[in-house]
Amino acid sequence: MRSKHVLVITGPTAAGKTALGVELALAHGGEIVSADSMQLYAHMDIGTATPTAEEMRGIPHHMLSVVSPLEAYSVSRYVEDAAHCVDDILSRGKLPIIVGGTGLYIDALIAVRDFAPMQSETLRAELNAKYAALGGEEMLREMAQFDAPNAQKLNANDKKRILRAFEVYELTGKPQSQHDAETQAVPPRYDAVRIALDFEERDTLYTRIDARVDMMMAAGLLSELCTLLEMGVTDEHTALQAIGYRELLQMIRGEFPLDEAIALIKQHSRQYAKRQLTWLRNREDTRRISWLDAPDLARGVADSTDFLREARYS
Repeated sequence: MRSKHVLVITGPTAAGKTALGVELALAHGGEIVSADSMQLYAHMDIGTATPTAEEMRGIPHHMLSVVSPLEAYSVSRYVEDAAHCVDDILSRGKLPIIVGGTGLYIDALIAVRDFAPMQSETLRAELNAKYAALGGEEMLREMAQFDAPNAQKLNANDKKRILRAFEVYELTGKPQSQHDAETQAVPPRYDAVRIALDFEERDTLYTRIDARVDMMMAAGLLSELCTLLEMGVTDEHTALQAIGYRELLQMIRGEFPLDEAIALIKQHSRQYAKRQLTWLRNREDTRRISWLDAPDLARGVADSTDFLREARYS
């Protein structure tokens, strides 16, 4: 039977995931599959820190700049596209190395998920009107009639998840809690060795983040944003929700000066890194994640090699 082993390199932004992934690809005959929800978009190389040809060092990279910033892109579409890349790499006897910080994308790719139907615009409009008329508390009471476990977990102000629960039930006839339980019971698509990077001193990570933002500005992030705007990309597109672009767009609109925009980019990037680490540490299978000290690249390569050997021959 063909191996289904994959290696996952994850962790917060600016931790050095790209460099470690490339080192491991060179050491083990691997290819990189990006798991970054913003590096998917073309014409956004600077603001998303898309690896340069020099940084790739000849290693094939997949799922980078594959979609127009004018398009919407879903996790289900990512899984379909990325799984095709992973399966092709495996078929050629290579090691797929999934590198990125978008935890939802990584989890969905590794697991086999039967995604609930895409939202119906007509139904969503009806549910929005219903929420406006009844309020969150009443919507939760109604939800308890068909999905009590979900209703107990949600807050009345969590409009997005409340509407999605109603939508899933209307479109599938199943409560969302049942749908989620059924998909989670399916064996995973791949046997993953997960390695997460972090820093012993959090200030070290924050210093790296600040330095990266300064480098992005020097490399022309503002010009990159202007190019996107000329293409017709607006803040209604997912692409411009990315940190860096949205703050500079606010600056262009006169909401605050450039130096304040840069400070906000750094602040929001640090907050995002903290959320990424929280996501990883709150996972139910957190014991299956091997944590490495990010600055020690050589040690990271050595430890990762040991993890892979144990995974392949255990």
